[in-house]
Amino acid sequence: MPELPEVETVRARLEPVLVGRRFDEVEINDARLTRPFEPEPVAAELTGERVAALDRRGKYLIVRFESGLVLLIHLRMTGGLKHAPKGLPGDGPHQRAVVRLDDGSDVAYRDVRRFGTWLLLRDDELEPYLAKRLGEEPLHGGFTPKTLGERLASRRTPIKAALLDQRTLAGLGNIYADEALWRAKIHPRTPAGDLTPAQHRDLHRAIRQTLQAGIARQGATLRDYRTPDGGRGRMQHEFKVYGRAGEPCERCGTPIEKTRAGGRGTWYCPNCQRDVSGES
Repeated sequence: MPELPEVETVRARLEPVLVGRRFDEVEINDARLTRPFEPEPVAAELTGERVAALDRRGKYLIVRFESGLVLLIHLRMTGGLKHAPKGLPGDGPHQRAVVRLDDGSDVAYRDVRRFGTWLLLRDDELEPYLAKRLGEEPLHGGFTPKTLGERLASRRTPIKAALLDQRTLAGLGNIYADEALWRAKIHPRTPAGDLTPAQHRDLHRAIRQTLQAGIARQGATLRDYRTPDGGRGRMQHEFKVYGRAGEPCERCGTPIEKTRAGGRGTWYCPNCQRDVSGES
């Protein structure tokens, strides 16, 4: 699933080709993409709109139009956007929507598992919509060790599950949560409310470092994710624990183990990330 680094990479790559451009033609050929709204009226509303800005909140892409309309895109598990400067050569098997821009280029939306969503909102509807679903932006100045500790206080859920809750922190998913917990030397099953102020500082720093590393490497390509120009991310070559069960920990040499935390497959170092909860 694309997480914050992948979505930010898509945003940064699309921004120069989208901002200032008009949507000349819009074709949405999968009704699930705009559910509960029918795709034809959504496509009609988008046609003729000119892009004012391209933003991101958590894992959402936000296309802002000069008219005040906003297109909120969530890639979910396998969604992706591709820019074709000279137009698309043909229909791909998983192509769900195509936007023809006023410079003759196309932006196509592809989604193998069809969980992604396009939601059309007015600008004044956007923040209330996101505020119900998202917590702090981990790379913004308002995210501090103190605010992280406040979000985690009194929570008995495992810290891994707390980090995956988008209302705690926006944009973190399975990959980057595991990587951040390894950097902070915190066991993924540690109750979130048991972390000390020192651990809040370590985790805060680890989350930022992990996400910044992911962005610098254009995200991680494990299967479906591609940048808008068709390139692959490189973060998968830098993983410290994710997907590395049985391989030696880069820090101490202990074999990485896989467990489950918060209902998700979870990788960690049993030596660096000691389980002090008493659970096996």
